[in-house]
Amino acid sequence: MKTLDSLHFDNTFARLSPAFFTRRPDNYESQPGATLINPRVVAVSAAAAELIDLDFASATPADLARYFSGNARLPGSEPLAMVYAGHQFGHYAGQLGDGRGLLLGEVVSIQHGHWDLHLKGAGPTPYSRFADGRAVLRSSIREFLGSEAMAALGVPTTRALCVIASDTPVRRETVEQGATILRIARTHIRFGHFEHFHYNDKPELVRELADYVIAQHYPDFIQREDRYRELLLQTTLRTARLIAHWQAVGFAHGVMNTDNMSILGDTFDYGPYGFLEDFDPTFICNHSDQGGRYSFERQPSIGLWNLNALAHALSSLLDNDTIREVLQQYEAELVATYSRLMFAKLGLQQSRAEDSDLLNSWLQLLQSNHSDYTIAWRKLCDFDEAEEHSPLRDDFIDRARFDVWANNYRQRLLHETRTRSERRAAMQRSNPKFILRNYLAQNAIEKAEQGDYTEVQRLLAVLQKPFDEQPEHEIYAAPPPDWGKHLEISCSS
Repeated sequence: MKTLDSLHFDNTFARLSPAFFTRRPDNYESQPGATLINPRVVAVSAAAAELIDLDFASATPADLARYFSGNARLPGSEPLAMVYAGHQFGHYAGQLGDGRGLLLGEVVSIQHGHWDLHLKGAGPTPYSRFADGRAVLRSSIREFLGSEAMAALGVPTTRALCVIASDTPVRRETVEQGATILRIARTHIRFGHFEHFHYNDKPELVRELADYVIAQHYPDFIQREDRYRELLLQTTLRTARLIAHWQAVGFAHGVMNTDNMSILGDTFDYGPYGFLEDFDPTFICNHSDQGGRYSFERQPSIGLWNLNALAHALSSLLDNDTIREVLQQYEAELVATYSRLMFAKLGLQQSRAEDSDLLNSWLQLLQSNHSDYTIAWRKLCDFDEAEEHSPLRDDFIDRARFDVWANNYRQRLLHETRTRSERRAAMQRSNPKFILRNYLAQNAIEKAEQGDYTEVQRLLAVLQKPFDEQPEHEIYAAPPPDWGKHLEISCSS
């Protein structure tokens, strides 16, 4: 295990052509206004620390605050801001880039490989577009909790090591506390990286970046003639599987712009995200998304739209027939992954022709009843096919309709070989009891803004064991209060 001063860095991205980034000046931390005032640790994820072989016990709050506020440079790091572009809400936005983030470098773990360390809220960069380059405490806490909650749910995601608060004032709609979050990811390369160089007519840099991604993440086919096809194929399949996981767990990203899409298919850039409460496929979690482009039910189609944008950016490396052939594999992969996840939630091991109808009718039942998505699935784990009337029946207004579905489910379970207790245990491993509800995050944020970080830490601990019963934390599994269902989350951070 390593201390903060002895992490093993191998900064491969920093060795690419200078066109890919702008380095932070060596004397930046000494410039007026560059440092955060009175930085302090809000919360740390020990699970994320393990990924980079960091000895959690040796990482003192003072060291964490100094290095991950951006007030001091971590030994071995080479801070730089990445340049990229992207389609935002369907329109090409031109040059974007790390406007408030820095890629500190890449730490090599003996067991877990390369991990980017990325500091969000680190101050202005050449890509800040007249903004202050800062992040605020509320959005930093939301990304921290969201990242670690999704990892515990088994969803591909970036991770978060810690959140640092400060007394630095940052103006958004009101004056808020400046903060930083240290994000850990297998890569920070986005679809938008390729778009930037494609639309600036730099095919040689598109190729350099593609070769870099292949060398770092797919070394087995770096010598193959069809390596660029394989790159697009792997991104297509990983993105399909990612979005299938989102749909199964009831997660809405909120801002599926191409600059928020990871080339490795990880959940990336937690902004105005949300988990389904009342099951509503048209759910829009982003207050700024007036047209519902990124509603929950549209995420699968937007995933393919974004892959088309990436494929266009790779068109100097691939012909149109190859692109079409690869992208045609997206839907089948998404459906196969989604079906596997959803049938596991139903407790079905065998595959039968009627399973899709059984699943769809259950979802329709949840929608018409305005059932809480997570709670309904968790209660279904206790379904006893030997009972004439399930206790779950009382949760539905249209009990006759539930009875029809329950009878079909009961008949379907007769074809399964597991015992009821075995099935229940398996279903509980697929249906979480605890998710990050907006009102839980809001409660933790409000306390943190008053200097009390205990609720952030407690909520993190609960979310890291989402499938466990945790009877001492039953309140975190309760449906939201009325005010908690109407929180407005926007892109502002």
